Amino acid sequence: MQRKIITTGFLLLFLMFPLKVLAKDYDNIYVFGDSFSDTGNVFNATNGIIPPNPTYYNGRFSNGPNWVDYLAFNLGLTLNLKNNFAFGGATTGTENIGLATLPGLWQQINNFVAANKTPDPNALYIIWAGTNDYLSYFFDGEPNPSNTVANLSTALTSLVADGARNIMVVNLPDLGKLPFANFTSQRSNLFNTFSSEHNSSLNTELQVLSQQLGPDINIIELNVNSLFDRIIAAPGEFGFTNVTNSCISKDLSVVRIDVPTQQVFCDPEEFLFWDEVHPTTTAHKLIGELAFSALKSVAVPEPSVELGMLAYSILGAVSLLKRKRTY
Repeated sequence: MQRKIITTGFLLLFLMFPLKVLAKDYDNIYVFGDSFSDTGNVFNATNGIIPPNPTYYNGRFSNGPNWVDYLAFNLGLTLNLKNNFAFGGATTGTENIGLATLPGLWQQINNFVAANKTPDPNALYIIWAGTNDYLSYFFDGEPNPSNTVANLSTALTSLVADGARNIMVVNLPDLGKLPFANFTSQRSNLFNTFSSEHNSSLNTELQVLSQQLGPDINIIELNVNSLFDRIIAAPGEFGFTNVTNSCISKDLSVVRIDVPTQQVFCDPEEFLFWDEVHPTTTAHKLIGELAFSALKSVAVPEPSVELGMLAYSILGAVSLLKRKRTY
């Protein structure tokens, strides 16, 4: 009898305070950003010239599938390339540092909104941009992280206003540790500062937006920065032997997506970086797994005062019965 009462008590608690699983069965994935997430838009826009085959894989800026490919696979979705609006070279504003005729993030969002008057509330929306805002330092002078984060905030709120409900926003790896920057301490420190200010400001802005937009808007911040720091600190744990250099090379006197790459003479599975900016597909797979893990996280909602009192009463009654049974 005692065991039955105790079991019933905990069953009632479980029914009153169920675990809220944040992950769900998404219908689609919609992607906005730059070359980290581009699955062939620049390639198609340039008639297969950029990025060049076979050095780059099927229009991806890597040697294999990128993290969006891996995430879709992990979620059991067939990736619809028409739902990927990301273009290599895109900034968070209107500019594209690769080819001026290609869109930045703002145009991507506007193009999506124009084409989707009633967006799918059960889809996952992804925003990952900002790297090219800081690479524009080589052309336009010192960037402003506050402006970059403001652009990302505008992009997110535009999607929400159009009907998006589940939005993943990705922060930046330490750009100072990417091969294009890490060959001089001055450049590395400069881009480390850009990344740090960007990520700190982005984290604060996303917390504010989470409060302002309400509980029905699910903002998932993906901490790629932490993942890359872990990999660089202990590369062997992730199967890498080189986390400093790029597997292939390009002329970085001008950092543009249309600079030809050199022939491959490396084992890409051992490298974190494919070229001076972009990760290898092995690294992309880890990012995809991180994103999948973030979507499968579990949270416990705070109970109301009334339910809390009821739970306290149930546990008290169970405790009293147990004491009577014992003594």
